[in-house]
Amino acid sequence: MVGGRYEVAFRLYPYRKVAEQDMEPRRHRVVIVGGGPVGMAAALDLGLRGTPVLLLDDHDGPGLGSRAICFSKRTLEIADRLGCGDALLEKGVQWSVGKVFHGAERVFEFNLQPEKGHKYPAFINLQQPYFEKFLIDEVRRAQSRGAPIEIRGCNQVTGLRERSDFVELDVETPDGAYQIEADWLIACDGARSPVRDMMGLGFDGRVFEDNFLIADVRMTADFPTERWFWFEPPFKDSGQSALLHKQPDDIWRIDFQLGWDIDRKVELDPAKIRARVDAMLGEGAQYDLVWTSIYTFQCCRMEKFRHGRVLFAGDSAHQVSPFGARGANSGIQDIDNLGWKLSMVIDGLAPESLMDSYSDERVYGAEENILNSTRSTDFLTPKSEISKIFRNAVLKLAQSHEFARPLVNSGRLSVPCVYEGMPLNGPDLLNQGPRQSRVGAPCPDAPTGQGYLLNRLPAGFVILTIDADAPAQVTEAGVSASRLALSAPEDASGALADRYLGAAASGVYLIRPDQHIAARWPEFDETAMRAAIRRAVGKD
Repeated sequence: MVGGRYEVAFRLYPYRKVAEQDMEPRRHRVVIVGGGPVGMAAALDLGLRGTPVLLLDDHDGPGLGSRAICFSKRTLEIADRLGCGDALLEKGVQWSVGKVFHGAERVFEFNLQPEKGHKYPAFINLQQPYFEKFLIDEVRRAQSRGAPIEIRGCNQVTGLRERSDFVELDVETPDGAYQIEADWLIACDGARSPVRDMMGLGFDGRVFEDNFLIADVRMTADFPTERWFWFEPPFKDSGQSALLHKQPDDIWRIDFQLGWDIDRKVELDPAKIRARVDAMLGEGAQYDLVWTSIYTFQCCRMEKFRHGRVLFAGDSAHQVSPFGARGANSGIQDIDNLGWKLSMVIDGLAPESLMDSYSDERVYGAEENILNSTRSTDFLTPKSEISKIFRNAVLKLAQSHEFARPLVNSGRLSVPCVYEGMPLNGPDLLNQGPRQSRVGAPCPDAPTGQGYLLNRLPAGFVILTIDADAPAQVTEAGVSASRLALSAPEDASGALADRYLGAAASGVYLIRPDQHIAARWPEFDETAMRAAIRRAVGKD
């Protein structure tokens, strides 16, 4: 169905009717506005930590259209911690290989995860409504186990007033209006964020003068499960570039670059879309149009993501062009960073100023994404004839010279942010330690004797030791870090040593609740460990 609800078997969450007790504003610890993947992940993350949370969504279930389809390894690892990683993996189309073409000529191919020993692949392709559905299913399971999560569909926030230590909200429902108060408000309400507008906050950046057509088609085809990208594709009326991806249920995502000066109504005419798809797939190809849309590249962000008791996450805080799969993936990483910090602040284990580090670290991540997204867009759409000559020369060289391939940018794909130089980081004293496990990086996964490393990490702060001694637990300033002890016999593949020791004989890591590395040493030092814990929770 073109422009209609995506054909996924959803169980919708009902809207919350206005009850008599709602006539007087009720205070909530955390209110989340927006029930997309970022908002739902936030509710699940906080609820699993025992933090009471209310989610308000102006819809009644997962949204329209396939939208985001590319979910990265790091997002799957975060989803695994939340309980739904296996469901995403089972339904999604796994891939790691991409091919780049210039015209009809294949330029080169790449593998995003050539090494073995990871639970999750580099990427899966999965329509966003499925991603949201699996999160909602996990929320329901968490609720059945007592997690303090409440979801109210068809509840639209229409007014907001900031107070010294809470926020007042006006909420409209099909049954009438009511008010609530929130100690903390998390805005996950998208790139056109009503919360941001109500607060009069800016969203600055750059709009690129180009448009791209998305066409999701259902067909049976023997294309491999790979990402195919064409510069100056050979098929008629396909624009300056084209992209082909496989999704579940025999759905294929096709992107066409249309240029800037277009008539959107004309371009969204099904006959016009079919003419483009026919030229790509070949005459006589059998397919159905499932969903279509046109988008414009934009790279924008807020100056900071914390404003008093209001926190912004996902597209409400930052927006990048879809090429590179940085939107939803970076939004889930926002929540991974935010959840543990907010829970610790609410529980009195960390100062409120810890929430400033959420803004600092995720603004850093957004800047990195915007930089990479801007570079991709500039390579895709050269702004002058000289730029185009340079771009095409790079593509020509890349066919036979490996040194030129890193210069080809068909949408550099999402990688997790490394929080280098951030205030919460402790010392990095593991001499010759691997770069991939440096301080600030997310923990690389590795097989161990009893499953994968990330699955074995306890909740909260962790002291990971590899062939090193340390206490079973260290408690500092009310914060406890539990030890996970590993040794060489558990590392039959050698991946653990490669990813965590390098040339070192032993290693000790302090790992944050979001599985980012806070500090590392060659051996345990209690004084240094206590100082690193204090610093990681903003008490130093």
